[in-house]
Amino acid sequence: MDNPLQKSPDSQVREGLQAVLDAHAATTDAARKVAVDKQHARGRCTAREGVAQLLDEGSFVEYGGLAKPATKGMEGAADGLVMGTGKVDGKPVVIVAYDYTVYAGTQSAVNHGKISRMFQYAERQRLPVLCWLDGGGARPHDMFIQSMSMSTTFVTFSRLSGLAPTVGIVPGRAFAGHANLAGLSDCAIATKNASMGMAGPPLVEAALGMKLTPEEIGPAEVHMKAGSIDLMAEDDADACRLARRYLSYFSGPVAPVPAPDQQKLRDLVPESPRRAYDVRKVIEGLADADSVLELKPAWGRAMVTSLARIDGRTVGIVANQPMFLGGAMDSPACAKSARFVELCDAYDIPILLLCDTPGLMVGPEIEKTALVRHSARLLSALANATVPLMTVVLRKAYGLGYYIMGSRPLHPAILLAWPTAEFGGMGLEGAASIIYKAELEAIADPAERAEAHRAYTEELKAYNTSLRVGERFGFDDVIDPVDTRQILSATMDTFPTPPVRSTKKLTIAPI
Repeated sequence: MDNPLQKSPDSQVREGLQAVLDAHAATTDAARKVAVDKQHARGRCTAREGVAQLLDEGSFVEYGGLAKPATKGMEGAADGLVMGTGKVDGKPVVIVAYDYTVYAGTQSAVNHGKISRMFQYAERQRLPVLCWLDGGGARPHDMFIQSMSMSTTFVTFSRLSGLAPTVGIVPGRAFAGHANLAGLSDCAIATKNASMGMAGPPLVEAALGMKLTPEEIGPAEVHMKAGSIDLMAEDDADACRLARRYLSYFSGPVAPVPAPDQQKLRDLVPESPRRAYDVRKVIEGLADADSVLELKPAWGRAMVTSLARIDGRTVGIVANQPMFLGGAMDSPACAKSARFVELCDAYDIPILLLCDTPGLMVGPEIEKTALVRHSARLLSALANATVPLMTVVLRKAYGLGYYIMGSRPLHPAILLAWPTAEFGGMGLEGAASIIYKAELEAIADPAERAEAHRAYTEELKAYNTSLRVGERFGFDDVIDPVDTRQILSATMDTFPTPPVRSTKKLTIAPI
């Protein structure tokens, strides 16, 4: 028997259905060739092309595709906002994408209602959110529409902090509200040619009398150095790749991949404590091959913060960087690391601390940067974290810097040291000056006094080598660097599975 629901070849589509089909067809890129060609001429993909690159093929379900501008006489596909649900690597997400081809991607009365609807859905379902932020802030034409001033967009998006991962992608220009959404995102990604600012050229000129191009107001490089942007992409496609990769760290374990050659770890830290080395090489040596994603690399350069995997399991890594300030901890480094610790704690990601620091930066200029508060914020974040901490002392472990970087009072799950490690309540040269002040002042000859100071310093160093500290149980163990990864992996085997949560643990500070 024939299926009564199967349409015969000559059957006619009802008028009402045809109107709906035509309306949907008009929102596609294929129906908007002039606008699409113009976007491509700028070297940019369209919002729908961005959505297609971000999501698994065939997974997108669009919401509000038929929406039109509220202001009389204006037209625009989906009112400049493509949004809905989809999947990334098989995991459900919410996606919102401002369409620059519709009134420069501006935020309107209608698309504010749309995006608020999507954010509310993400909040209820605890779904990650991907934001394609390509636009110039509010649409002035809608200023006379009452609902324009009643938007819940930013409040709802703010509440997602710590509840579900959020990613803001700036592929071109993001001003005012678009920049605000980028700033509220857990992870902000920008292409190298992007520009972002709290206001675009017209408002800047009105406020400051300065005629500037969008690129002069807030180029991506400026935001990278200021810490506003977490990841820099080459182009639209690379930004989509980075966004998908970032989300992958929050989706649970993956299949382990071959480990790097662990023998190389033995030679990464120089024997001389005065020689610098790049701690990124240590991170790459400990993590699964090609699994390291560093966040904010151009800001807070005295610390490196990276998501990575060890035997397929996600771990957040906070490491002192001897290549900058000798690893001494300044305000940007502490602020960056504190936020990263909060990020990991919010989403139940264990934290690995790699310590090599002479301590906190000192001096009158440093005090102007509020290091008192920024260093306290990092210590507070670690002290209150509920995720397990693991510490490896690579070399210097001095003063309050070491106290913050995973020392015993923070109760790390394991506290390890490499043979190159050395411990001190403060820099040992300074300690020698204080401890042996009377003896040194009693020596009249400057050369003899300097030699005595050197001898006292060497005495303290001998007492505080990794082996001597290990013998006093200052570390859980002093190990061959080759064994580090295996020990860390075995330690992670003891961590309990995080509980299923119906509410968030904490809110992540924007910076």
